[in-house]
Amino acid sequence: MLSALSLCAALLIQPSSHFDRRSALLGGAFALTSPQATHAVDAALPDTWTLSGGVKFPTLALNTAGLSAGASATAFRKAIAAGITHVDFHPGIERDGVAAVLKGKNAPARSSVFLTTKIEFAKKGASPEEAAEATRRQIDEDLGVLGVDSVDMLMLRDSLSCDVTAAQWAVLEKAKAAGRTRSLGVINFCEGSLKCLLRTASEKPSVNYFQQHIGMGPDPKGLRSFGESKGIRTFAYGALGEPGPSDELLASPVLKRIGAAHGGKLPEEVALRWALQGGAAVSIRPTADFGLGRSACAEASAACADGLARRAAARGWALTRAEMEELDALTSPASNPTLFSTTGCPDSFFAGKPFGPG
Repeated sequence: MLSALSLCAALLIQPSSHFDRRSALLGGAFALTSPQATHAVDAALPDTWTLSGGVKFPTLALNTAGLSAGASATAFRKAIAAGITHVDFHPGIERDGVAAVLKGKNAPARSSVFLTTKIEFAKKGASPEEAAEATRRQIDEDLGVLGVDSVDMLMLRDSLSCDVTAAQWAVLEKAKAAGRTRSLGVINFCEGSLKCLLRTASEKPSVNYFQQHIGMGPDPKGLRSFGESKGIRTFAYGALGEPGPSDELLASPVLKRIGAAHGGKLPEEVALRWALQGGAAVSIRPTADFGLGRSACAEASAACADGLARRAAARGWALTRAEMEELDALTSPASNPTLFSTTGCPDSFFAGKPFGPG
């Protein structure tokens, strides 16, 4: 019998009418289905994945990108209230907002929330030793500010240098061995970056965090199938596009029609459900009000709480198989899965810009 991983790879060469992507990616025993079963889709999705070491990874996360410290704290509290207990944050002000919740009044039990954070890009021209030391310092600082002994996942950004990547990853592996993080992942690693990392890594990343939305297809640039063939799961951001929401997706007649058929779901809800039902874990902005370096979640506004409630509810309904196939087939708006990588990966957002990691 094919293993779950083999089924993931087989997905990419089998006609979609004969193959249930969701069952394959979730390791289901009945991935091969009848072509007539085009509407028999189970709404249930797993709330968590089990990573190496038995770590339970919640498959829906709050993405605090672009939020102020205060708004990050507000969004984190509202997400918990909506049933989203996984928070995905950057070091700096977003981290400070998460820390305010963890240390504040009515703080959640540490074991009840999943903390995912990111290692900053290595400085341009840094040697492997310098990059490793900066990574160690950041982990020390982040844990100190958060007031915790460990986070649940540390994710590494790519580098222009394979030697720098190897040095930083070795620091993360040691941090995990020391109990300072429970799992490891990578961010915006293109195929070349993954090959670079896997040449020397003692432990593979559990996830690769990259952009995926309707219009990019179920396997953008072959990155998803490559990673999953190595046992690296897909943790997706940008279900509505990045660095801002796609007007094309928000106004899409296809998404609006499909949403209307499911009780008046908004295009952003259809976009999220497509990503989840396709077998990815997803990190979501609280609303569609965001842009480059900017997002919103006001304490006094109902928009943030309503947006998070709608996103949490995405696990409770299902697109039909025919709808999934229609959405899979859309080729616009297209984008780059590793948009915010270094210029060592194709089509980086930072290419030709005077700022950025390279």
